[in-house]
Amino acid sequence: MDAERAAELLGQARLETETGLARARGERVIPAEDQSDASTDADDLATEGTDDAVAELLTHRLEAIERAEQRLRDGTYGRSVQSGEPIPDARLEIEPWADLTVAEQAAV
Repeated sequence: MDAERAAELLGQARLETETGLARARGERVIPAEDQSDASTDADDLATEGTDDAVAELLTHRLEAIERAEQRLRDGTYGRSVQSGEPIPDARLEIEPWADLTVAEQAAV
């Protein structure tokens, strides 16, 4: 994959991830009339737990994107960090932050 396409994919992935992370971390305002409703409280706690899990997942993805951007700058993008084998372009099109081949990822 050429560097220009890789940078484009990583930029898109970064934007989508940062947007999702901001949404997951966003504050929700609960109307006063709903604050005493136990079912609403339970729903809010469930949503908060989901948001926390999504935020954690997106934080890890953002870190992986940052590592991929560094590999792009270093000239090692598109190669497995484990074996040095090329990562197929088809995989990088789907997951531009991939740092392992599919076989290596399956073994993890």
